[in-house]
Amino acid sequence: MTSTAEKATKLQELHAASELLLVVNVWDAITAKVVAETPGTKALATASHGIAASRGYEDGENIPRDLMIAEVGLIAKVAGDLPVTADLEAGYGDPGGTVARAIDVGIVGANLEDQVKPLADAVKAVEAAVAAAESAGVDFVLNARTDAFLKAGDKDPEAVLADAIERGKAYLDAGASNFFVPGKLDETQVGRLVEALGERKVNLIGIPGSIPLKRAQELGVARVSYGPWSQNVALTALEDLATDVYAGGGLPEGTRKLN
Repeated sequence: MTSTAEKATKLQELHAASELLLVVNVWDAITAKVVAETPGTKALATASHGIAASRGYEDGENIPRDLMIAEVGLIAKVAGDLPVTADLEAGYGDPGGTVARAIDVGIVGANLEDQVKPLADAVKAVEAAVAAAESAGVDFVLNARTDAFLKAGDKDPEAVLADAIERGKAYLDAGASNFFVPGKLDETQVGRLVEALGERKVNLIGIPGSIPLKRAQELGVARVSYGPWSQNVALTALEDLATDVYAGGGLPEGTRKLN
């Protein structure tokens, strides 16, 4: 069995490689098993929204931290030798302690949201997470996330991009491995982020209307993940099945026994 430290190093290498890292987010043991066994999978990522929703909680750190840690630990166990990065939201009021506990259950990377808090406060959270990983002796992949675009509202797009770049530089300087910028960004915005922060440092989310994966790789993006959208794909299929059954139909052709 690959050690936690070895899996962390592998995850760092995957982010630094010239090939775009693709991670399809999972939210429980069976989704982790299915994705882990799918050819082409190199790492797993959890989705905090998906884990919370599947257990009856609203997104936004409403799920108890103990339960979240237990769930990501189970996913890491199912993943075997594959490295797992977890969405730990904003750290549940204790980013250092939360990262330390995640490492204890086999997690080797994490998203950490800034929630567009004052920059100094957001940097302190990154520093605490980095310090916890260093204390554990793990080359942890901290994916510092900004909500600058998600919470932009009617702000000037140039000001939003400038804020994101300032935050990205500060988080990377504080020891974060990568900078996660969720939102519907165009090629120009992505290109400017990579130019300002460096190739293989910027991570994106795949959403309807996002830039093509080929273009993301050409621009120097490190990773694309899918957050809650993978769960929405599964829920769409479930709703479609129910609708078809109620209309007198049945299982769609091509359904595979994966569980």
